[in-house]
Amino acid sequence: MNETRKILKNKFYLYLTEFFSGMSVMAVELGASRLLAPYFSSSQIVWTIIIGTIMIAMALGNIYGGRSADKNPDPDRLYKRMIISAIWIALIPVLGKYVILGISAVMIFSVNSNFLIWAAFVACMVLFVFPLFLLGTVTPSLVKYAVSDLEDNGKTVGFLNASNTIGSIIGTFVPTFITIPAVGVSVTFFIFAGILLAIAIIYFCSRKQKSVRAVVGIVVIIVACIVGHQDSFAFWEDDLTFEGESVYNYLQIKEDDDAVYLSTNVLFGVQSVYVKDGSLTGMYYDYAMAAPFMADVNEKDHLDVLILGMGTGTYATQCDKYFDNLNFEGVEIDKDITDLSVEYFHLSEDIPVYTYDGRAFLNAVDETYDVIMVDAYQDITIPFQMSTVEFFTLVQEHLNENGVMVINMNMRGEEEGNINQYISDTVANVFSEVYTVDCTGNTNRELFASDNPDMISVFNENVALEEDEALTAMMDHVSEGLTAYDAGDYLMTDDKAPVELLGMRVIDDLIGNEASYYKDIYKEEGLSGLLEALE
Repeated sequence: MNETRKILKNKFYLYLTEFFSGMSVMAVELGASRLLAPYFSSSQIVWTIIIGTIMIAMALGNIYGGRSADKNPDPDRLYKRMIISAIWIALIPVLGKYVILGISAVMIFSVNSNFLIWAAFVACMVLFVFPLFLLGTVTPSLVKYAVSDLEDNGKTVGFLNASNTIGSIIGTFVPTFITIPAVGVSVTFFIFAGILLAIAIIYFCSRKQKSVRAVVGIVVIIVACIVGHQDSFAFWEDDLTFEGESVYNYLQIKEDDDAVYLSTNVLFGVQSVYVKDGSLTGMYYDYAMAAPFMADVNEKDHLDVLILGMGTGTYATQCDKYFDNLNFEGVEIDKDITDLSVEYFHLSEDIPVYTYDGRAFLNAVDETYDVIMVDAYQDITIPFQMSTVEFFTLVQEHLNENGVMVINMNMRGEEEGNINQYISDTVANVFSEVYTVDCTGNTNRELFASDNPDMISVFNENVALEEDEALTAMMDHVSEGLTAYDAGDYLMTDDKAPVELLGMRVIDDLIGNEASYYKDIYKEEGLSGLLEALE
């Protein structure tokens, strides 16, 4: 014990241990969000699950660490735990993707509701609780080793906690602004695993003591660095044109003979598409092209169009093919997506795209527009600040007289009080004219809103002047599906907008409908029949 006290008399080293322990916890937490986002989204619900499970791990670690230090105050035990934690963290990017998909497959067959909640929670418990539980033992253990008398124990504990907190603060910013954008999620895990391992190695070297765990840790991290970052998030895909990460998104581009597609989710959803032969996309962008007709495109010299959620510019590129009098501006919060738009999706470099949040942009500018396209709802990730009465009022204020707002609602729920009903009722609370149309072949629904009581007659008059047969046929299809929206009382405000829970319900229904087919096969034919059906 005396030898141990001598080694740890250098409190700077103890503070350093606390500092990097706190930094690593936050780095793993942020890395967890990026590892889970391509599969479960980055909604507030997923963040709640991540934070909750990590807090559970840290609390249990604090309890165990304190009891363990009292029972056997041997610092070797703490630094061995740090080595184990480092090894586990290094293995997360190597095995995590497979674990997440395996858990998701099990959850689909074992739960009937709240699939994403359960799958994300179990994935967090399996992947992140254990290493962070071990890191949770650091503070109580170091308090035991550092406090030798009661005279300055408050000061010592204060410095330990301050070191942990400062490390946590830096660990919050470094992954988000430095390591993840520069080298990606996998390497971020490796960096912080390496830091933890280095702290432990310094301790054992100071003791002139060999540690098998340290050697194993070095080997594991080296091997993980070699093989771990080579796996794609969509590791079953072998023909991706591009795969990368930005500050905000996982980015995946696929290409076939007909089109190029951008997705920000591994498992479902297309955010942008470029059709190589210049024809209509066959997706919701075609339906949204009704908005310029509703804004009297053929009777005006030009229309000013603002797109909130520009993506790679599919809507602008599509409209530009068929209308020669539109002026576009785009707002896209993710600059990396904007950078991809010119290289892969042929967005005109003459169209200005501002790197901004859509609502913040409207608050910052005075310009008004004839058409405002709101296309910022990404799978189940719906920014609440762009779904409220206050937001739609802001859109209304930025529309010219008889201007039109069009919203792409990408999840079509059927039950009472679904997400689209909330959004539509909220819009109807602001605009006098609201119409919706369901897109054929997918779950999207387009909503058109204006204060022009003649919006539909203007639409019909302008379509009658259109000479392109394909576009005319598309608009006739839209006209057949247009339905005046009968508003209800489901409103969302800045104070109350439960978009995450509402979106989760729709995803549950969609997954449940898709999974029911395979569940029936599994019940009737067992695992062999299921595997055969999946081939």
